[in-house]
Amino acid sequence: MSVPADHIVEEFRAALDHNAVLTGDDADPFLLDPRNLRTADAAVVVRPADTAGVAATVRICAAHDVAIVPQGGNTGLSYGTESPTDRPSIVLSLARLNQIESVDPDRWTITAQAGVTIEAVQNAAKAVNRVFAPDWGARGTASVGGGIATDAGGNNVVRYGNMRDNVMGIEAVLADGTIWDGRRALVKDSSGYDLKHLFIGGEGTLGIVTSAVLKLRPATPYETSLLAAITGLDALAPLLDLAQQHAPGTVTAFELMPLVAIDRVVDVFDVVKPLDTDTEYFALIKLASSNPVDDQIAAFLEAGAEAGLIVDAAVAGTPEQEDNLWAIRDHIPPTSAYIEHQHHGLKLDTAVPVDKVKEFVQSVLDAAAEIAPMALAYGFGHVGDGNLHMMILPITDEAVEPWLEVRDAMTAEIDRLVFELDGTLSAEHGVGLLLRDRIEPQKPDIEWEMMRTVKRALDPQNLFNPGKLIPPVG
Repeated sequence: MSVPADHIVEEFRAALDHNAVLTGDDADPFLLDPRNLRTADAAVVVRPADTAGVAATVRICAAHDVAIVPQGGNTGLSYGTESPTDRPSIVLSLARLNQIESVDPDRWTITAQAGVTIEAVQNAAKAVNRVFAPDWGARGTASVGGGIATDAGGNNVVRYGNMRDNVMGIEAVLADGTIWDGRRALVKDSSGYDLKHLFIGGEGTLGIVTSAVLKLRPATPYETSLLAAITGLDALAPLLDLAQQHAPGTVTAFELMPLVAIDRVVDVFDVVKPLDTDTEYFALIKLASSNPVDDQIAAFLEAGAEAGLIVDAAVAGTPEQEDNLWAIRDHIPPTSAYIEHQHHGLKLDTAVPVDKVKEFVQSVLDAAAEIAPMALAYGFGHVGDGNLHMMILPITDEAVEPWLEVRDAMTAEIDRLVFELDGTLSAEHGVGLLLRDRIEPQKPDIEWEMMRTVKRALDPQNLFNPGKLIPPVG
């Protein structure tokens, strides 16, 4: 990338406070992604402390045609914060917009700035006997703004939906520096286009979200998770159906975890294997309610065993056991479990219709066995909503070179399977640069052109996160 000229940097410093502009070594920590890969060789990082500062930054960038790469908690996995190489740009960090502006339990909302972490919002909700439902492994670092930009999902989507379903209104800075305050806490509002949804999942390409009104849910003081050893992938759909039947309205998470990944996490981290059963697959299920869920769990497990779907199960009986189950789940991604070789592998954020989960997982495993027998392949994730994180990666030094020779072929076959099953390559992590050139067959041409039309209308200079999300024409 090229950095803005010195006189432009001085304009940022004059418009903002002295802590707001970082260059050189001071900027380096902002240029490493979660995989510890650099997103730029050098950068000017601008860190406004409020919405007015964001607006001032955008106006300066617009005046000098400097691109803006927004950054939240810097936990993204789709190269959505890579700096462009063909024009000057800045990294616009929203980390200092870190205030919870209001907690309104009677309205069932929290208003939080974009840099507030997901965990901080969850804790603020808990303090007033409410729940902020979105939750995923990077909760302590991931930010409200980043979650909105990617329409993040996580563990609780099966009950509460993605980030989109938990945002009631937003404040955003537009391409000319105008501040749009659309932070309305209305459950019903049919007064025209619901414009916030253009920015949710927009990956910072249309404007900079600076604050949001977030939806709260009733407290669920009775929460219990269980790990069920299941008879195979065929058991997933009927088990989810049984769980919804025997515990209606309380199934909050329904996750697939393979034995190979559980064993690896137990070997690497300080966690306890809950079951000695050597079945190939396990389902991690969480029930949450305002009333005890013990009877529902017992009824579900009995029904699952009678139907020949469950071989064994462990129910968390203490907070420590609950934490242990979810620690295993949080560490299953190869960025934790196979840190030595994970940067060579494929970590997929695919989703298919829920009735196609078994077919998709098995098809990917079969393809990996044929194309990449030297690699480890496994799938885990949010099967209750069809979102599967398939992993294919070498786990020895000797396997790296032969794997790299077939990686492109493996990627192409997975993409074909996803599109054949009417799925998506990006369920919750965003498109970024990682998927931009692969995702075009997923939508008809007219749909991409509508998106380009929106982009041109709201960002005519292409200032905001250029080159991300939308495939280039041709």
